[in-house]
Amino acid sequence: MNLSISKRVAAYDWTAFETELDGFGCAVLPALLSPDECAALAERYNDESQFRSHIVMARYGFGKGEYRYFKYPLPDPIQGLRAALYPRLARIANGWNARLGIAESFPLEHERFLAQCHAAGQTRPTPLVLKYVPGDFNCLHQDLYGDIRFPIQAAILLSDPSKDFTGGEFVLTEQRPRMQSRVEVVPLRQGDAVAFAVNERPVRGTKGTYRVKLRHGVSRLRSGQRFTAGMIFHDAR
Repeated sequence: MNLSISKRVAAYDWTAFETELDGFGCAVLPALLSPDECAALAERYNDESQFRSHIVMARYGFGKGEYRYFKYPLPDPIQGLRAALYPRLARIANGWNARLGIAESFPLEHERFLAQCHAAGQTRPTPLVLKYVPGDFNCLHQDLYGDIRFPIQAAILLSDPSKDFTGGEFVLTEQRPRMQSRVEVVPLRQGDAVAFAVNERPVRGTKGTYRVKLRHGVSRLRSGQRFTAGMIFHDAR
């Protein structure tokens, strides 16, 4: 594991982070990557040899824009981030499952969880880089990929909204039972990571705990160019 990234992740106030994630379905880790690290990851996008597939969103009705999935072995800092973030998020995920009455418990080591994915035929890595240009957007969606799913994922903004682009806000919606959907728009700076629920999360109500469904997307880019790194912890079929 990259020790620099491991120490960086450990330095956050994870109690406050969990409170935010529980309250709103998302929480931000400020300045998780430096501007130089962000630029280096964005530059990798043009090297097709580092990726296993290239998706043009419009071909599938996903929106407009494109993204590429990394292949194994994952580059630094992607590998380091996946390994360092997972144990912290797994503890939160196990708490969510307990509150929802789900017997499943996630191992606290990412390698053990990946072994479960691979045993189930989910062997393709899911970390990716997304690229948007003016007019591009990402429709509301969920990144599920198979029967084994880790319930929390993260997205890291690699571009600088103060100079590289306008628009392109990260958007999260919650579909609440017998209520109207709730929308969260998350302002991010370069290097910030937003963690959010992949599919559903527990919410405390007056009659106990209930579950809400979530979807996420990106609003229309108005100008410039926007790169994002997606950090999904389960692998795909």
